[in-house]
Amino acid sequence: MQTIAMIPARYGSSRFPGKPLENICGKPMIWWVFHQVQKVRGISAVCVATDHAEIQEACRAQGIPVQMTGEHATSTERIYEAAKRMPADVYICVNGDEPLIEPTLIEQVIPKTCGRFFAANLMTKINNPVEVVDCTNIKVITDTDGNALMMSRSPIPYPKADMQFDYFKHLGVLAYSMEALRFFAETPKGPLEQIEDINELRFIEHGKKLNMIPVEAHSLSVDTKKDLEYVRRIIEEKQKRGVMKF
Repeated sequence: MQTIAMIPARYGSSRFPGKPLENICGKPMIWWVFHQVQKVRGISAVCVATDHAEIQEACRAQGIPVQMTGEHATSTERIYEAAKRMPADVYICVNGDEPLIEPTLIEQVIPKTCGRFFAANLMTKINNPVEVVDCTNIKVITDTDGNALMMSRSPIPYPKADMQFDYFKHLGVLAYSMEALRFFAETPKGPLEQIEDINELRFIEHGKKLNMIPVEAHSLSVDTKKDLEYVRRIIEEKQKRGVMKF
């Protein structure tokens, strides 16, 4: 089974424009993401998908395969455009703002077999109660088979009758078959997706299975300048210990 990893990277982030190009210990952030993904076992190729010339130039300067796409409202649609030029059985999406992502974490979303329609997403338990009420963390509840029932920026479920419950948040690591990508790209947003602004609700609202895979994760997506400074410190420390190298 051929598996390709795609790293969607857009320049125009509303909270942090140009963040894929931010310098981390002498390399642009997208370089760190690419080299972490490149270590993943079971992946045939890794490619950045972007709509911005500066990101394309930075990738080429670092020897990173890159596909230029048109402008898209979501990373999933961007991956779909790039995937049509790179045939595979499964496409792994790793967001371009995850320079600390662990390769072993990504490996857990890769299926052993894949049917015509397949979509999966990693999730991890929330240990900090502050994250439960933080709207940037997307909370997930699943059915007894591990498929997503609902995602929300609000804390779900509400602990009315029982407080013995673990909250989970989704991570920016997903796997799709080409049919799942096509379905997403050709299906309009439902009302919940429009309200919550959560891409994955497109599958849930239209009755498509989205398998949620629980993992232990300590990664951090770079959404702010403060996040960037934290990631720089972590990578500097890892370089001193010889854990993370150029």
